[in-house]
Amino acid sequence: MAEQAAGPGDAGQVTGSVTGSVAGSVSGSVGSPAAASRAVQVVGWAFVVLAALMVPWTAYLTLHLPSSQAAAHYDLAWGGFDVAMFVALAATAWSALRLHTTLPPLAAVTGTLLVVDAWFDVVTAPAADDRWVAVAMAVLVELPLAGVCLWLAVTGHQLVIRRLRRRARGRPGLRREG
Repeated sequence: MAEQAAGPGDAGQVTGSVTGSVAGSVSGSVGSPAAASRAVQVVGWAFVVLAALMVPWTAYLTLHLPSSQAAAHYDLAWGGFDVAMFVALAATAWSALRLHTTLPPLAAVTGTLLVVDAWFDVVTAPAADDRWVAVAMAVLVELPLAGVCLWLAVTGHQLVIRRLRRRARGRPGLRREG
């Protein structure tokens, strides 16, 4: 197989060789990249089954759970969630400032936490006034920030690919097969 340096339009080939080598090193116990791909697909089908099982489970819970319930550690639950949100926001900030390869997944996690926070703030608000404040926070702060996180995840991925392309031009270890 002849190797040639990656050109400006060769993101797929460069990415494939980079992710192939990463998959090979990450798979460790799985073996080859092909075996790792098969293992990921098996897990994907398991998640299809789990998602399908969520439909009747969600219907059951919606119909049978009480509309209100006292929680023994409500403060700890929200405090812990807010600590997780702080860590996600700080890690996303660090990753964005450095244009680090962890930006896409960190931004996705942070956006997800923001959406979850908005949802539970609204549906657990104890009174109408609190609910209006929660809706305002969701509409004006949390959901727009979640949208920014989605943008960061997509744009961050594109920036990582560009960065890998630039690095591949000057490094023989990141070459495509031609």
